[in-house]
This record gives sequence, structure tokens and C-alpha cells, in this order.
Amino acid sequence: MEDKKVEKLINNEEKRQMDFVQLIASENFVSKDVMKATGSVFTNKYAEGYPNARYYGGCENVDKLEELAIERLKKIFNAKFANVQPHSGAQANIAAYNAILKPGDKILSMSLNSGGHLTHGHFVSIVGKFYKIFSYEVNKETEQLDYEEIRKIAKEVKPNLIICGASAYSRIIDFKKFVAIAKEVNAYLLADIAHIAGLIVADLHPNPLNDGVDIVTSTTHKTLRGARGGIILTNNPELAILLDKSVFPGTQGGPLMNVIAGKTVSFYEASLPSFKEYQKNIISNANVMANFFIQKGVKIISGGTDNHLLMINTKKSFNKTGKEAEEILYKVNIIVNKNAIPFDEERPIVTSGIRIGTPAMTTLGWRNKEFLKIAEVIYNVLKNDDNISIKKNKQIVIDLLKEGKNEKY
Repeated sequence: MEDKKVEKLINNEEKRQMDFVQLIASENFVSKDVMKATGSVFTNKYAEGYPNARYYGGCENVDKLEELAIERLKKIFNAKFANVQPHSGAQANIAAYNAILKPGDKILSMSLNSGGHLTHGHFVSIVGKFYKIFSYEVNKETEQLDYEEIRKIAKEVKPNLIICGASAYSRIIDFKKFVAIAKEVNAYLLADIAHIAGLIVADLHPNPLNDGVDIVTSTTHKTLRGARGGIILTNNPELAILLDKSVFPGTQGGPLMNVIAGKTVSFYEASLPSFKEYQKNIISNANVMANFFIQKGVKIISGGTDNHLLMINTKKSFNKTGKEAEEILYKVNIIVNKNAIPFDEERPIVTSGIRIGTPAMTTLGWRNKEFLKIAEVIYNVLKNDDNISIKKNKQIVIDLLKEGKNEKY
């Protein structure tokens, strides 16, 4: 590469990714094939519009690529309609809202503290400026969804749209109950499955489309293990027309065809038997960690996990804020993210907890043995973060990382 400054940063980032244990629940490692497709010549092509209805010439190959992406995506999710153009999960959500809502309409969604996402209506997001946002929380005792309470709030608020799905929730989501609530108050229902998309493809979590959800949005780079981007799914032909128009020209310009190429490869990979085994390992590894922490008396939010992530109340367990815990773990080459916990009294930039995810290191070949060791390191370092403990545990992490990785990644 002629630009040595950028080349150095790329090399430094590759080294960082290999020298640290990646436990951020929203990150993963793509395959070499996905990386190759994402960095392909498709980056050179402008393709505003949709297959066979572009605003530019020379789109015969991108048309076939996007059609292939749509067909593969519909197949793995058992969907009738799909849009693969959203640049991100946030863009997918905004396009979905724009398709069915008017400014000032009401949205009912999970609060950020309980595990929701900024784009579900937090006031700092553009969504919070365009629509009237109402929130539901998890139950204070169980720290799990309370469907009867959500129903009561929905009947009071009478929202135009209910959003289910989360950014930091470790339990199975009962989409059928949400569908019943939405029908009772005559609201649209959107499921944001950004975190659990891979689990759904592998039949390890209920599929919202099978349960009657109107619109499904997702990212493609978390458990789905694809290029970074977003998707929208529906089984309603009328909504499909509105959603397509809302993505383009409603909220986006030209699609990133190189990213769609990467998505297309990942949809193929998600159709393979090995993908289901991978998702099973993700859940197993998360449970190994959660069970270890519980045995040690660590406060795990909701009492455990059914998916790829777990949340630790670091304030109660270690007398440390989430920010402090994140910084301490970084010293021993472990990367997690600070995260708000239900009814958190700390500021979002500080928080009282951390979120831990298993997808990335499971991709690199880690199994129960490695995750148990890393859970021990996390516990020991957060219990005692003096220099001797830091040095000792960092060496354990370095030794674990030297034991090899999946050559496909």
C-alpha cells in the first residue's frame, strides 16, 4: 500500500484484534470469503434503485448479486420479502419507522437501561425527535420481560408501533406474546433481531416472522457473522412495497454493493450445517461463563442467559462501575463494554455493569475450556486488580491466545 500511514493503522488493528480477547457481544470475525467479497470491485459500482430498475447503466452484475442476496436471505429466515440495502441496523430501523409512521406517532419500546437500543427511541436519537416515545422496563425482581405489564402500558399508551428486541437482553423473547399485545391495541409490531439473528437462523431462538411479527430488522455482522450492514424482512406484501420505498429513495441513496457482496456470502455460510453448530457453541460458551460467575456469587442480570451474551452487575459484585471494570480488563487484554443495567443509577458513560458476548472468540475456535479460563481471569482481576494480579492474569490471557485459531477466519 502506498499510503503507509493507513497501512500501518490496518496492521496495528489486525494485531490488536489478535492480541486481545474480543468479548464485545456485537462484534465478530468474518470469514476470509466475506472479507474478500466486501473488498471486491463491487465497491466501484453505483447502483441507485433496485434490481432491473436502476438509475445507472452497467448494473447487470449488481442486479444478479442483489437478487442472489435477497433469495438467500429469504431462505434462511423463511421470509417472503427482504431488503438488503440498509447501510446499518440503525438505517434499517429508521427506514422501517419512516415506512409506516408519521411524525408525532407513538412508539412503545424497551428502555435503554433495560436493554433496548438508541434507535428504539432514546431522546438523543433522531427517532426520539420525530416520534413520541414510551418505554417498558424489565421486571425489577426477575430482570426479565414482564409481558402482562407491557400489555398494560400498551393499552394505556395506544402506540402506533411496538418494538421488541434488544441490545443487551440475555433471555428468549416471546414474539407470540408481543404479537397478541400489538393486535389488542391495533399497533404495528417490529422485532429488532440484530443480536440474535444467527440464533434464529439456527432454530435456537423463535423466529419472529413465523410468529406473526409485521417487520423484522437486523444487522448482519453480529451473530449472523457477515459484512457490516442492515436488513429488513417482512411477510406482508403491502409493507414490502412501503419498506422498499422507504429505504430508497426514502432514507438512503445508492447501496454499498461491495458490502452486499459480503452479506451475500455470509447468507450462504449461514445456510450450512456448520453454522448451526457454531450457534450452539455460542450459547454453550455463554452459559459456561454465566454459571461460573453465579457459583462465585457474582450478580448476573436476569440470573443467567439463553443466548450469546451475559450481563454482570459490577457495582454490586465487585464495587466497581462498568467503566472501571472495562478499563481494568483491558489491562489484561480482555475487551468488554461497559453497559447500563436495569434501573441503573449511573450515567450511560459510566454505568453499573458490563456486557460480555461469546460470538467472536467462538468463531476463532474457543470452546467451554477457554471460556471457563477467561471467566476465571475476569473474576480474579475484578476481585483484585493490583499490579501482581494484572501481570499474572495477563500472561494467562496471552497464553490462551497463542493456542491457535480457526483458519477460515
